[in-house]
Amino acid sequence: MERPRPLLTFFSFFFFFFFLPCLSCPEYQKQALLQFKSSILAITSSLNYSDQLQSWNSSSSCCGWFEVACSHGISRVVKSLYLTNLFSGLSPQPQVESTILAPLFHIRSLETLYISGTNIQGEIPGVGLANLSYLVLLDMSVNNFKGSIPPQLFRLPYLRELYLDGNTLNGKLFPDDEETEKYGLEFLDLSQNDLSMEIPTEIGNYLPNISSLALDNNRLTGGIPSSMRRLSKLKLLYLHNNLLTGEIPSWLFDFRGLKDLYVGGNRLIWNNSVTVEIAPNPSLRRLSLKSCGLVGEIPKWISNHTGLRFLDLSKNNLRGELPEWFAEMRFEGLILSDNEFTGSLSPRLFSEFAPTVLALSRNNFSGELPKNIGFATLLWVLTLKENNFSGPIPKSLVQCLALQLLDLSRNRFSGHFPVFNPDRRLAYIDFSFNDFSGAVPTTFPVGTTFLALGGNKLSGGLPFNLTNLSNLKRLELQDNNLTGELPNFISRITTLEVLNLRNNSFQGSIPQSIFNLRSLRILDVSNNNLTGEIPQESHSLVGMIETPNLPSSIMETGYLAYSVEWFELEPQALLEFSDLVVNWKKSKQGLSTDKLDIYTLLDLSNNQLSGQIPTSLGALKALKLLNISGNKLSGKIPTSFGDLENIETLDLSHNKLSGSIPPTLTKLQQLTILDVSNNELMGLIPNGGQMGTMVFDPNYFANNSGLCGIQIRVPCPGEQPTSPVKIEEDDHKEPWLLWESVWIGYSIGLLLAIGIMFATSYFTLPPPSNN
Repeated sequence: MERPRPLLTFFSFFFFFFFLPCLSCPEYQKQALLQFKSSILAITSSLNYSDQLQSWNSSSSCCGWFEVACSHGISRVVKSLYLTNLFSGLSPQPQVESTILAPLFHIRSLETLYISGTNIQGEIPGVGLANLSYLVLLDMSVNNFKGSIPPQLFRLPYLRELYLDGNTLNGKLFPDDEETEKYGLEFLDLSQNDLSMEIPTEIGNYLPNISSLALDNNRLTGGIPSSMRRLSKLKLLYLHNNLLTGEIPSWLFDFRGLKDLYVGGNRLIWNNSVTVEIAPNPSLRRLSLKSCGLVGEIPKWISNHTGLRFLDLSKNNLRGELPEWFAEMRFEGLILSDNEFTGSLSPRLFSEFAPTVLALSRNNFSGELPKNIGFATLLWVLTLKENNFSGPIPKSLVQCLALQLLDLSRNRFSGHFPVFNPDRRLAYIDFSFNDFSGAVPTTFPVGTTFLALGGNKLSGGLPFNLTNLSNLKRLELQDNNLTGELPNFISRITTLEVLNLRNNSFQGSIPQSIFNLRSLRILDVSNNNLTGEIPQESHSLVGMIETPNLPSSIMETGYLAYSVEWFELEPQALLEFSDLVVNWKKSKQGLSTDKLDIYTLLDLSNNQLSGQIPTSLGALKALKLLNISGNKLSGKIPTSFGDLENIETLDLSHNKLSGSIPPTLTKLQQLTILDVSNNELMGLIPNGGQMGTMVFDPNYFANNSGLCGIQIRVPCPGEQPTSPVKIEEDDHKEPWLLWESVWIGYSIGLLLAIGIMFATSYFTLPPPSNN
């Protein structure tokens, strides 16, 4: 039998009771984190929340918890917290007060703290953050912080990276404190806030070690301070999309290590009158001079920066043809939209060093596209809208395997459509307003979400193969020569949100199946030859009944986060989604695709529809516009229309409607236009709620059988109107009576005063004279 080993027993006892606790985080840090988790769960208790902090529990060491990192060695403490997007996927997003961060301020060993995208509101808790004196990186971006930037953040001795972008901060950029004039920050991001002051004149003294400075997408004013010349370590400078004024200093190109320079989208002006010698900078990779007043040809000095990979010269007054040296620059992104360029595109542009993004919209380019455009296999975005390009689309375009956004609208392209591989990633296709003819093409990738073919000369019916586009959200075929009946198979495209078939020659009735599309929010079949009745059931049109909590996006989030690293800086320059043109409030207007989720409309106007208006239309509570004018509808206006709580425009004109206008319409608080003209309506126009306050156009009630009411100044039978002549006489008499009363009162008062004065011997008569 083996004898006991007392030494081994002693070491085991020592390990479990003295050494093992050292491998865990301190108890006070664990309790602080558990308190933070408890606050999170208290906020989300009434929401459908999947606990992302499930590993945080009292029975384990916090060093093994999800999104927690500790130091190495015997004595372990919490060094990093990655608490980003804690409420992702929740709808609606909970409002979180900044006091929820209080427990974290007890973990003084923190060096890295990420709390971005968590919807925290209120002011940044500067006093609490001052306790975290070892912080090296602080990320509080994409929240709802407001107010000024706490001065305590700039006094953290080890802080090198500070990210406060995507909030609503205002106030001063830096504190007024001479003792902390120079800060050790190397990365500072204050972009996408509400900063509205001038850039401090001494910014060059405040940030001697700064490498990356992002102040873009604010409301900064004034000029670019000359003290910035002292920022010798600057590599990334983002000042775009502000209200900066003055001349762009040429010394910005003197920073030898500068890689990114974005000054576009301001009111800055490039000095075109003086020949500026810009020294070549091999480090410069990305340059934005958007809307900087450049005129004439593209400046030759740009060709000296041979390392340029991204160039944005959009919204200037540049003209002429693209220079030959462009093809040698190896551009990955080239944004030249909104200029006056002419000529055709050189085939060399799509040769060995073809761009990933090419945006040439709204210029005067002409001719055919180069046949070798398909050599640009990495081409991802191609926007050529509103030019004078003509001829067929090159067949090689289908070889652009990475292509996801293709906009060739408003040119003069013709011929056959390219046949795309069904498995390609192309999501956005706009061939609208060209000269294409023939049948509606269906040779597009199955992942297409946006397909615009309106404004061409397409003919025939809708092809069944459209149902292969299983991800299609927006289909525009308006302003063509399409015929036949609206097919039932449209209901198979269950993802449809926008269907625009306006101004064609469709016949037959509207199939009930279209009213079964649950995601449909915008349906426009106006100006066709549709007959029959409006479908009776509309309870399945959920998109027109419920107001969406989350915005709808034509392009998925993954698309926006593509691998091109500079793309995230200027997405608005690349994603130019075409507006949806509709008849909105009696005129054609373009609805922005970025905000299309807030619009819901149903336009069945100018057809041959007959029968009564279904009462079920009143259930479409999310509708902002309902237009069923220009048909042969009869019967009464449904009282259920009073339930259209979001309706702004209700057009029932040019039908055969009878009866009276239902009083329930007075409940419509958003209503601004009500047109019931050219019907057979009669009786009193309701006068209450919005019906009594909005400005009425009498023409919207014209040509009916007998409408009356104060809105159109027509008295109803049985009313006793006041004689306008009597009112006029009274109006003339009233001022004369007032003046007569004044004079009479004045005279009587004067006589009484004199009498009183005599009675009280106020006036003494002089004695008689001796003479």
